Amino acid sequence: MGSYIEFNDTLQLTTEQGFPVELDLQKHLQEHFSIEQFKDKVFIFKDKPDVRLFHCAPTRVFLVHNIDGKWLYWGHCLIIEQTINAETKTTSGKFKIIKIYNPSHQQAMSREEVSAGKEYFFEI
Repeated sequence: MGSYIEFNDTLQLTTEQGFPVELDLQKHLQEHFSIEQFKDKVFIFKDKPDVRLFHCAPTRVFLVHNIDGKWLYWGHCLIIEQTINAETKTTSGKFKIIKIYNPSHQQAMSREEVSAGKEYFFEI
């Protein structure tokens, strides 16, 4: 007998799952966000499907916004709390943003570091 738990180095969230609404691409393209804008702020994600574990702080994980199945990389975050619901088979938790990519790095990551078909394209 065994169990299946996925170990992730990427926190990939939809808006509904708790991706921070403060991270707006159009605003970021106009005036780049600074990590100071998010310092010490705690964000919550909820009901991520499947039982999964994320690297815990102090190890970073990538922070990605899933927009209609396309992955937009934003930077790094630290997972500071995780909860697994065995009945619903979902994962929830809390995180802090520790690094925001500049748009050119964000663009490259969102095109090159994803599986085919998940690339998020935007113009700088």
